Amino acid sequence: MGKRKRESALARKEAKKTQYVAKLMNNPTSPRKTRLMADAIRGVDVEKALGILQFSRRESAPKLRKLLLSAIANWQAKNEGKRIEDSNLYIKQITVDGGRQLKRLRTAPQGRGYRIRKRSNHITLVLGSRVEEKMSAAQSTDAEK
Repeated sequence: MGKRKRESALARKEAKKTQYVAKLMNNPTSPRKTRLMADAIRGVDVEKALGILQFSRRESAPKLRKLLLSAIANWQAKNEGKRIEDSNLYIKQITVDGGRQLKRLRTAPQGRGYRIRKRSNHITLVLGSRVEEKMSAAQSTDAEK
């Protein structure tokens, strides 16, 4: 491996240390239905998002809540000495992409068959800390001066 490739790999590795991600693959709900809940919690503080997901009646809400709790656990694993309340965590990014489709046939009149597509989705949730972003913004303005 060359020097430039090694340096870029180390830079990516350092960037991943400050990124707190949780993924849910092949969630058996259509992406369109899940995106409605994802849009409701995008950019919201973690505590408020947990409340929204807990009291929502949509099918994807419990799965998104469990995914959010997993992302919080990932944050705690990387920041052992810090408290969640002090770091002011929020949902920085949440994406819902189409996953695998199961194709089935449903019987139809006159000997035909209609195709049924049972959709699934992949959800990626990224947490951010408002405190860390303020500190990095302050450091970048100090560096410019």
